[in-house]
Amino acid sequence: MAGRTDLGDFLRKCRADTTPEIAGIPGYAGQTGRRVRGLRREEVAQLAGVSVDYYTRLEQGRHRSPSEGVLDALGRVFQLDAAARAHLADLARPVRRHATPMPPQRVRPAMHQMIASMDLPAFVVGRRTDVLASNTLARALLTDWTRLPPRHRNYTRWVFLDPAAREAFLNWPTVAAEVVGTLRLYAGRFPDDPLLNELVGELTIKSREFRTWWNGHQVYERTHGTKHMVHPAVGPITIQYEALALPGDEEQTLFIYTTAPGSTSHDNLRLLALWANQQQTNTTPSGNTPAPETPDRASLNTGNMTDPA
Repeated sequence: MAGRTDLGDFLRKCRADTTPEIAGIPGYAGQTGRRVRGLRREEVAQLAGVSVDYYTRLEQGRHRSPSEGVLDALGRVFQLDAAARAHLADLARPVRRHATPMPPQRVRPAMHQMIASMDLPAFVVGRRTDVLASNTLARALLTDWTRLPPRHRNYTRWVFLDPAAREAFLNWPTVAAEVVGTLRLYAGRFPDDPLLNELVGELTIKSREFRTWWNGHQVYERTHGTKHMVHPAVGPITIQYEALALPGDEEQTLFIYTTAPGSTSHDNLRLLALWANQQQTNTTPSGNTPAPETPDRASLNTGNMTDPA
């Protein structure tokens, strides 16, 4: 899904989204009769300091090696943020790889132990937003990745294809659009990843929303933020997340979810920890779990919560 036209597609989208007013072209305020909302090619070329023919060849995929200076100029014209500028550079000089699967990613045993010891939801995401590891509370809050086939343990796939994800996020459209932008960033770095192309192909076919947002070429880098969620056993939970890149493990990111101390969300997350432990305790040897029961809020005052991981 990431090919020679991606650079041109991204430039056209940026050009369409940048109005003359945004670009700082004088004399356009309130102008009528203009056919296009965004910039014309000649306007982009002039602002970037290149010829119209050169910029046209970039959009048409006939020139694949723009200089750093040209990329910086285009970033300024389109007022791209840091993530979008990095994406533009990736598309301009993609790392070509053989069309064979990359080696499977592994989470170090020490990292497994660390997230298992946490009393907060924590999970590790790798290439293509694959979920590589998670603790009990993260699986209780989101979904039990361990019960899914290995190829289905993917955050983006879960967000779009599992109806429970739409119910879990009160701001699902925002969450879904952002995760598509994250996948776009990855696609810029690894355009020939066959498993990525397989995932994008499946989601394009099965989800109209994914297809729309993917074709929009927006990019998004997850560093921190807020998600408004609701869990059927405990109710609403507003969480803040931090995304921490793991320096020693390429393309692996640790996500940690927290709640505001003293808030209803904080209490509900503690209840969810009790619920998750109860589910583990009640699981029968056959692997069948009885119907979940809502935990007693009075148990929050006991001060004897067990480790949820």
